[in-house]
Amino acid sequence: MEEWREEMQGSGENKKVRLEHDSIGTLEVPEEVYYGVQTLRAARNFHITGLRMQPELINSVAQIKKAAAITNYEVGRLDKRRADAIVKACDEITSGKLHDQFIVDPIQGGAGTSLNMNANEVIANRAIEILGGKKGDYSIVNPNDHVNYGQSTNDVFPSCGRITTLKLLHKAQRQLKRLYDALSQKAEEFDSVIKMGRTQMQDAVPIRLGQEFRAYSAAIRRDITRFEHAKDEMSYLNLGGTAIGTGLNADVLYLQKVVRNIALVSGLDLVQAYDLIDATQNLDGYVSVSSAVKTCAVNLSKMSNDLRLMSSGPRAGLGEINLPPKQNGSSIMPGKVNPVIPEVVNQVAFNVIGNDVTIAMATEAGQLELNAFEPIIFYKLFQSIETLCFAVQTLVDNCITGITANVEHCKKMVDNSVGIITAICPHVGYEKAADLAKEAIATGASVKDVILEHKLLTKEELEMILDPYSMTEPGISAEELLDKKSLI
Repeated sequence: MEEWREEMQGSGENKKVRLEHDSIGTLEVPEEVYYGVQTLRAARNFHITGLRMQPELINSVAQIKKAAAITNYEVGRLDKRRADAIVKACDEITSGKLHDQFIVDPIQGGAGTSLNMNANEVIANRAIEILGGKKGDYSIVNPNDHVNYGQSTNDVFPSCGRITTLKLLHKAQRQLKRLYDALSQKAEEFDSVIKMGRTQMQDAVPIRLGQEFRAYSAAIRRDITRFEHAKDEMSYLNLGGTAIGTGLNADVLYLQKVVRNIALVSGLDLVQAYDLIDATQNLDGYVSVSSAVKTCAVNLSKMSNDLRLMSSGPRAGLGEINLPPKQNGSSIMPGKVNPVIPEVVNQVAFNVIGNDVTIAMATEAGQLELNAFEPIIFYKLFQSIETLCFAVQTLVDNCITGITANVEHCKKMVDNSVGIITAICPHVGYEKAADLAKEAIATGASVKDVILEHKLLTKEELEMILDPYSMTEPGISAEELLDKKSLI
């Protein structure tokens, strides 16, 4: 904290400084840095998280500034010399350089003005150097008059937020597709493994382990589709609308061309919002995206709960599957291994759900022509998408692909379960089947033995009715059953 305070003061022992001024006054700015007076004020005002901006957000704002410079040159509002220098500075940023010069906190007052001016100042000062000048000589390239020409924080910040969200969604979607493939592969691998299904944590009727994994993959497939819809939500930009969506101070031709240029610069399918005023003041698209991310997190968490339950034990729990051991589970209990990967997925899900609440509240809290709370929306949304992406990656690489089934143990539990009595109901009636179940539980005898003792069905009939595989396939014929059993 003290190191940060010294850095933000801008003057220390043996430190060279330059004087910069804004409408508030004059400040000493360290001579070597690329940011300027407005960035320094913001860094002092908003030391909230202690973190820097999301790297993709920095790249996105640089891409917007590049597209704006190209457009302003095309429409005659910026000379080629300055435009080329700005474009080169932006290209350096998107290649990963100068990211350390973006020092403003992700959570900031001012609806994103701090981030926008941080970008304007860094790009201007680097462009000044490219043109042979010294940092701080804004007569060569000015942060406001040149880098920010035809723009406002209120169309730049929302647009770079949407572009960043698109990029992060794409990365997360790629990991979800990997998860879908891994689950589908396990569904095939475990298709012949018969186990006991459970409802409300009690024995129900048999199910195949492969069917359970196929159900997980179906849920993830829906999440992938939701992410595709979420990407569509983020493809509409209010860029060109300037302060409140009316396009004040932007050239009419710039307004018509800038989104097309940012699409070319970013390589993304981007279009200008039909109603720029609506797109400036209403942020419901972020709520929709957050909802898709939250829904995915809920699905992942539920699946992780199941994996922890099915792998519980290994001796005194369900013990139906084995999760790959990844690290010691205890500092006191030798040999204990915990389901750490599903546990971390659960925790990510809890955080995503909480972030969704923050995003909804911040979106609702906007007033009139602008929502001032996009910084917290972006901070929480980017965190949700990124952590979910990494959680899915480790779930695939360190858990799903290494799961094995305890086949004989699963079969033994099915054979000893009372739940299979359900298949007898059509043959003896519900009430009689219930009495048989109670007797089996009370005596500890198997369901099959109780039924045979009461001579309600022959052994051959019982074997066919209580065949576990037939109970997992509705309407399967005897011939099909024989074919299936021959493959097991």
